[in-house]
Amino acid sequence: MASSSPPTVPDQELSRFVRKREELEIDKLFRALVKLEGSDLHLKVGLPPHIRVHGTLRPLNRPPVDDDEMVRLVFPLMNERSRRIFDEDGGCDFAYSLEVEGKTWRFRVNVLQQMGHMGLVARRVNNWIPNFEQLNLPPILEELCKFSQGMILLAGVTGSGKSTTIASMLDWINRHYRKHILTLEDPIEFTFTEDKCLINQREIGLDVKDFMVGMKHAVREDPDVMLVGEMRDRETFETAIHAAETGHLVFGTIHASSAPSTIGRILDLFPQNMHAAIRSALAFNMRAIIAQKLLPSIREEVGRVPAVEIMVFNPTVTKLVLEGDDNKLVDAIRIGKHEGMQDFTMSLKSLVERKLIDRATAFEVAPNVEALKMALKGIEVKEPGIL
Repeated sequence: MASSSPPTVPDQELSRFVRKREELEIDKLFRALVKLEGSDLHLKVGLPPHIRVHGTLRPLNRPPVDDDEMVRLVFPLMNERSRRIFDEDGGCDFAYSLEVEGKTWRFRVNVLQQMGHMGLVARRVNNWIPNFEQLNLPPILEELCKFSQGMILLAGVTGSGKSTTIASMLDWINRHYRKHILTLEDPIEFTFTEDKCLINQREIGLDVKDFMVGMKHAVREDPDVMLVGEMRDRETFETAIHAAETGHLVFGTIHASSAPSTIGRILDLFPQNMHAAIRSALAFNMRAIIAQKLLPSIREEVGRVPAVEIMVFNPTVTKLVLEGDDNKLVDAIRIGKHEGMQDFTMSLKSLVERKLIDRATAFEVAPNVEALKMALKGIEVKEPGIL
């Protein structure tokens, strides 16, 4: 029997998947960001480029960027889709890759319009995924990775380390279980190296049209674990919670200041007449909400560390969410400390005692300064009855 050669893929088709880039003028700024170990690059017309190093913005020693240079730097970064979104919305997000000294680095790029001028902010994404210990994350995150079904949300403002924490959790699953991990990201930030898991990463706009189409495809792609990116709207949350209900472990991010306030943030996505149904879906499918704040460290070898609030959906939290007693969730977290839960006060106390942050930083971000002062003195607030 004659052997048949494998089908060939035309060059024009292959080029869809292999992205080759010529050297761009802006690459020298990205290289400076990497060499200075900065986290973000800021470009604004009328100012020199700025780089954020360990939380502090610093200008580069060069002339200000004018409008012509801004266009020369930024436009070559964008493809047709990004330019269309920029023209329609006044801003767009995408990922960019660049080799620096033999390593490939990824950047999360936002191009914006402000006061009639174009601007850019780019976040450097580490090309390796740190583990929980390296990120100074609480050990309970390992236990949360062991769920086979449900939803885990990471809450926080932009730049609070949510994506890094989720990447670390997915990589823990990758190293310990034989599962299929499917991600829908806009854009892809961390690229995973498969260990025990099979991993498919789909980028919105490049691999799939949008989140809704990606989620529709996902049900036919046999995932065990899913990352659905940011919960920005009702449709995204509905599809994510449906995936959790149908036997998947779903990770996502949301903009909220704390774990308890995340409940209200989710409800805000829906009309009042749906709130009871959404509370029920949350109560029975949410496994945990993790809220983060990224703080400057006082250790030279550590840039920034996360203050982490963890609310696990134990029977008490589930009952409070179901009955709408969100104001009691803060107390439920403190009472649940023996189950690995912690509020920001407890996290800040730990970071100060481990000499990862100073007291001034802790008091500056503490939601309750008096509670933190008492905690640092070893005085525990009496736990109230909340049921």
